[in-house]
Amino acid sequence: MTSAAPASPEGVGQTIRSDVLRSPLRDFLRTETGSALALVAASVAALVWANVGPHSYESFWETSLSIEAHPLGVELTLREWVNSGLMALFFFVVGLEARREFDLGELRQRSRMTLPLLAGLTGMAIPILIYLAFAASDGAGGGWGAAMSTDTAFALGTLALLGRRLPEALRTFLLTVAIVDDVVALAVIAFAYSGSLSWLALVIALAIFVAVLVMRRVGVGSGVLYVVLAVAMWVALLEAGIDPVVTGLAFALITYAYPASRADLERTSGLFRLFREQPTPELERSLRQKLSSVISPNERLEQTFHPWTSYGVVPLFALANAGIHITWSGFTDALTSPITLGILVAFVVGKPVGIAVAAALTTWASRGRIRPQVGWGAVLAGGSASGAAFTVSLLIATLAFEGELLDQAKYGILATIPFSFALTWLITTVIRALPETGRARALLGTGERLVDLSAPVDPERDHIRGPDNAPVTVVKYGDFECPYCARAEPIMREVQAEVGGDIRFVWRHLPLGDVHPGAHLAAEASEAAAQQDAFWPMHDILLSHQGELSAPDLLRYAEELGLNTEKFQRDLSNHAGASRVAEDMDTADRSGAAGSPTFFINGRLHRGAYDVGTLTDAVRAAYDRTTVTKSKKS
Repeated sequence: MTSAAPASPEGVGQTIRSDVLRSPLRDFLRTETGSALALVAASVAALVWANVGPHSYESFWETSLSIEAHPLGVELTLREWVNSGLMALFFFVVGLEARREFDLGELRQRSRMTLPLLAGLTGMAIPILIYLAFAASDGAGGGWGAAMSTDTAFALGTLALLGRRLPEALRTFLLTVAIVDDVVALAVIAFAYSGSLSWLALVIALAIFVAVLVMRRVGVGSGVLYVVLAVAMWVALLEAGIDPVVTGLAFALITYAYPASRADLERTSGLFRLFREQPTPELERSLRQKLSSVISPNERLEQTFHPWTSYGVVPLFALANAGIHITWSGFTDALTSPITLGILVAFVVGKPVGIAVAAALTTWASRGRIRPQVGWGAVLAGGSASGAAFTVSLLIATLAFEGELLDQAKYGILATIPFSFALTWLITTVIRALPETGRARALLGTGERLVDLSAPVDPERDHIRGPDNAPVTVVKYGDFECPYCARAEPIMREVQAEVGGDIRFVWRHLPLGDVHPGAHLAAEASEAAAQQDAFWPMHDILLSHQGELSAPDLLRYAEELGLNTEKFQRDLSNHAGASRVAEDMDTADRSGAAGSPTFFINGRLHRGAYDVGTLTDAVRAAYDRTTVTKSKKS
């Protein structure tokens, strides 16, 4: 599992990761901030185009484009191709994120679905009621769907810009709420804003989807076949009178996510060695198939499509729909329009109120058993950030309104972005002004976090370096021959210095024998040294001499440490530490640690990079959360 890529200067890497290949530009493009800025740029371009050349803007997007494959054919305007065609890819990515959270994230514990589900539904219901209070009496109540769905890119982009110290759990909470928004919104589009139904076409679409489910069950892996069936289902739904964007979400929700297993990775390594010895087309094909099966389809597809949807499809959607020909009379009409004001107030006020009320009522009704995984200040910040409307709201507005009414809806939708940003800035500023303990409580809360580490740290068994009562425990699954494990050691010392040294470190074995032939024996040597209370001195020597891990080398290190070499050699020859190493490897498998090094911070798998800054932030967050929890109990 060793990467062939060169190590980064900072020592940030892992045997199965490619962090070392990232560039600053790629990192920027992967952030929500970049996605939100792309949306802003496209929206501004649409406004400029619609006002410099209003006729050309409308005539371009109303141009008809037909695709025919005798005897079938589809004819739509360019705007409809974007809204109903390309946006299916956007909802495909949204569905992949939802499925990943369901399989691997916070929602893998099903009881944790309750709060974000209720928060999402209440965060839609209250804005709808607010909108109807403004617009129902004016005959514009049919546009209620435009007042309910958060724009995920803008919401997460707001948090990224304003909340560097906001807890990561807030992003997960907000993402889950936004996914609920999108799923419900798609159902609304399908059943409330679609044309008259053609039952025959609908039955055909459902039959295609059932066929896809059967293919998934029997393990058919042909990507081309799934694409063909997805297109066929899209056409069938279009003919049925249902907006076909639901195709993307439906296919995504059956695309499972699962972690790469060590056993699969080892088999892949074996295939690679065979291919290295015999580079035949047959082995090359087998190796590619095995590599593709190790990483879940969910992860592979999201990595493929997420950049295209975030920086291509959604900005193109904004360019096609955000254009408003601004006139003074139109602007003044919008200031008093029930549609504009209804949408604006629904999002900026209704969204945060709905999410906060749902979270508070759920916590109260469950007597604290179900509560947000962040503090109430973070809940308010997330609720206010969710008051940004755009993609789905614009999509529904184009289905519900025409002409001046559509322009008024666009005014309201676009206005939600600066207003929600300003409110989030105000809330985060107030939180930062609180005393340190109050700020930590407002951000982190006291909810129980999921624990990824399958075997809790045991002082009687584990190798521990640091104070027993330290509020933060960092467990590292490592391999003594892995260069990244060696480079991580000085990084962890820097992190310890940054946070004041109140950390205890735990080493557990994960020797990758398929790529590091000396790692397993080195792990047993460290256990032989542990029998003479010298685990950590041997640990340090082994990591500093990774190219010298043969049996004579290990015996020499025992002599340098002043150990009883006869006992050391006897334990090493009898593989006395093999069972201990196997136990650690088993807990690594059960905890989802497939590569080395893998870190767990207070029982939570650290999924980010492990440079000094990232690890310091993670350790500080764990420290703050532990402090808040202890202060509540006392």
